[in-house]
Amino acid sequence: MSKQQKAISRRLKEPVLTDLNRKMAFLAGPRQSGKTTFSKLLLKEKEGHYYNYDYDKDRALLLKSKLDPGQKFWIFDEIHKYSRWRNWLKGLYDKFHDSHQILVTGSAKLDIYSRGGDSLQGRYFLYRFHPLTLSEICGYELNAKNPDIILESIATNSYDSREKSSQNALKDLLNLGPFPEPFFSSQTDADRWRLSYSRRVIHEDIQSLERVNDLALLELLFYQLPNTIGSPLSINSLREDLSVSHESAKKWLEIFEKIYLSYRISPYGSAKIKAVKKEQKLYLWDWVYCNNPAARLENLVANHLLRFTHWCEDIYGIPCVLRYYKSTENKEVDFVILKKQKPWFCVEVKTQSRSPSSQMKYFMKNTGMKLGFHIHEKSDDDYEDRSLTGTKIRVMPIWKFLSGLP
Repeated sequence: MSKQQKAISRRLKEPVLTDLNRKMAFLAGPRQSGKTTFSKLLLKEKEGHYYNYDYDKDRALLLKSKLDPGQKFWIFDEIHKYSRWRNWLKGLYDKFHDSHQILVTGSAKLDIYSRGGDSLQGRYFLYRFHPLTLSEICGYELNAKNPDIILESIATNSYDSREKSSQNALKDLLNLGPFPEPFFSSQTDADRWRLSYSRRVIHEDIQSLERVNDLALLELLFYQLPNTIGSPLSINSLREDLSVSHESAKKWLEIFEKIYLSYRISPYGSAKIKAVKKEQKLYLWDWVYCNNPAARLENLVANHLLRFTHWCEDIYGIPCVLRYYKSTENKEVDFVILKKQKPWFCVEVKTQSRSPSSQMKYFMKNTGMKLGFHIHEKSDDDYEDRSLTGTKIRVMPIWKFLSGLP
């Protein structure tokens, strides 16, 4: 694909436009993931006004509630940085929801920062806004909107994908990351962007939302996280490296999650399959910080699967969660996706193609899981493995698997 920047159609456009007719829409996601561009594109669909709390002029208008009543669509960006934003927004919505539509965007978890006090619950729909995905970059149509049909189309290879476009896009995603600005730039410019990005988020966004005395230590912690990807996370090891308390390291990791720098997934399984219970794995919203090729690839797949679970929840209201499996005997499956608290499908990620592992088959057999994906980076192997009775394991290239996801 051409590296010249182009307008990419984001899949949340139609759902957000539809929901704005009923409630407020909250758009929460990492800084510079495309939320502002997406919001301003909506202004081409309907007349309205964009207010950014980070701009002095807009902030003064917001604090004085001097909004343009003639504009029937209001967009409030970064409003969560205002300490009383919950009550302010509740009052505004209760007064104007019959005549105005309201979109709220922010680079922190708005559902967390909306808790407590005068609750906004029941007045908004929340969307988790992810950076670019492979299928969005390639402009693939989402042939099926039902999540089960999406999976079935991937398993049966009946969906839109173009090998050369997808392979090139996957390579660019691995090297440049999913954020629009670095993705559409050179490697050097992407590296420069990434260096300033983490510093800016830690020293500006965190400082505006949380009370942290030593931001320098917080920054050191963040740069240690890429070394933990793909392995069980040890908070004790991290805190020893920094000579801080366990509580401080734990709190800082929670802050990183609130502002979309990292996220953790928990293990899944019962005593029957000797599953570990507490060892979480950590991944970054921008996998390029990780220098290990295998871990970076795993992180990229994790982000796409996380996006799929958020899509199922935010669009269809289907409870989904991303987990992994590891046993006390070191059997492991990279990713397990639960739907309504029950095993739905699992995914193993490999750089080289091999047959589905005995560990994956063991897990599927003992949990009753019917569908699995063995995806690989450096092979053309593409076939269906039915060696385990009653199950379907699809062996396929990573680019093809990701092309079928939203």
